[in-house]
Amino acid sequence: MKYNRLNFYKDKVAINLLARDLENAIDIMEVLEGNGLVGLLSKDYDTATECVIAVKAYLKHMPNVSVGLGGGDPKQWAMAAEVASLTNPGHVNQTFTGAMYTEGLLKGRGCFDTVTNCMMYPTGVAGYVQISTGPVSDVNKKGIVDVETAVCMMKDLELPSIKFFNMQGLCHIEELKVLAKACVEHGIPIIEPTGGIDTDNVAQIVKVCVDAGVERVIPHIYSSIIDKDTKITNLKLVKQAYDNIKAILS
Repeated sequence: MKYNRLNFYKDKVAINLLARDLENAIDIMEVLEGNGLVGLLSKDYDTATECVIAVKAYLKHMPNVSVGLGGGDPKQWAMAAEVASLTNPGHVNQTFTGAMYTEGLLKGRGCFDTVTNCMMYPTGVAGYVQISTGPVSDVNKKGIVDVETAVCMMKDLELPSIKFFNMQGLCHIEELKVLAKACVEHGIPIIEPTGGIDTDNVAQIVKVCVDAGVERVIPHIYSSIIDKDTKITNLKLVKQAYDNIKAILS
């Protein structure tokens, strides 16, 4: 798959962040030298139409938008899929159960250059992940499988990216190591660690993936760099995170 819509620092890492508004988003992308994605969360909008309007407005000023669920909320899967298929944003976050539907919807509407990720949860045990991340399966049953099975299922579905949520900072770093290794062995090109990531731990998390040989890494850094009062993503912290990542790739 070609990633012509996404820019990666040294063809390796792009940071996924949120922004309060379009002005904040433009400033973020400037700090990241274009090597990032600004997310718009479907949960923040009452209707898919409203979210589509927002995504299209952002796309006039940047090459991509990451359409998100909103705190990994599986109930948002259908809305995220619909918004992505109507905007071809470049990147969309999705549940394990909703990812293939999203891929089909995107391709059916001629959107061939948007990356769909596939959300898995850590389990607390290295080598195992939870793939029951949909709105019903997440609540009623815990579909825990070994990482080899999960990754091979993704290969069956031709999905390019794993979203590993919630990292809880470094709590699941050993699980990430095993998952990253499986991605390399089975040809999954992108891994997206998210949850509890900040300027202090992002480099260590990225390094685990890079050292394993993963082609590309998209760490999500959200609330830790957002001002609680203004809701503006702090550009100084964005630069700090970016510089820390640069340092491990030098």
